[in-house]
Amino acid sequence: MSFNRRGKSQVDEENPYWMSFSDIMSVLLIIFILASVVLIVQLMEIREQLEEQQQEFTEEIQMLRQAEEVRRTILHEAAEELQRRGIRVSVSENDTVLSIPNDILGFDTAQFDLGPQYQDTATQIGNVLADVILQDDRVDYLDTVFVEGHTDNRSYQGMMGKGNWGLSAFRAISLWQHWLEVLPDGRRLDTLINKDGHPIFSVSGYADTRPVTEFQETEEELRANRRIDIRFTIRRPTVEDYRAVQDAFVGDSQ
Repeated sequence: MSFNRRGKSQVDEENPYWMSFSDIMSVLLIIFILASVVLIVQLMEIREQLEEQQQEFTEEIQMLRQAEEVRRTILHEAAEELQRRGIRVSVSENDTVLSIPNDILGFDTAQFDLGPQYQDTATQIGNVLADVILQDDRVDYLDTVFVEGHTDNRSYQGMMGKGNWGLSAFRAISLWQHWLEVLPDGRRLDTLINKDGHPIFSVSGYADTRPVTEFQETEEELRANRRIDIRFTIRRPTVEDYRAVQDAFVGDSQ
């Protein structure tokens, strides 16, 4: 028995660092396991964050598609109802603009006032727009609705030097002011507010800068460009929204 004890003592004395090396390996193994666990947890957290961001981005896309569908519905319902009443209007190919020909509103050459015989038509257009916009929660999807005046390309020197620019703007203003005067409280377009707290409706004039025909040589081509457009814009993700998503993805990948 004593011989065995001496033998074991001899082995330990001949390998003084054996147990220390084993301890070090054990510690390293534990550190490796802990580091692996931490890495796995971090990867799981990153994956969850990416899934959340992807979900948010998907929701933004769905919101945009829904807004586009709401705009299309507003425009086509308005056009169909007005045409049913005998008021000829048209919707642009990209479903963003309701176009009202000049002869529907009766603006005479170089004039911007609504003639008395056309005021009922103008009132009906305003009422129909209010009806289709105020349904359900459609207002929530709109950003701005522009009442745009347009002229043909024939030079006009009036309007105190403002020419076609002034003429187009004042025609749009005349239609807007008529709506302010005649639309009842439940249909007042000037009370509509977007998500940013700003009025939805705005008025602008474009003179002859946005023609709808390639040439303006015939009377028909000239007439087509004299019009009022009601342009609907919808709420979209801002540059900051896109940048925030991009930064999040870049940050998580680093």
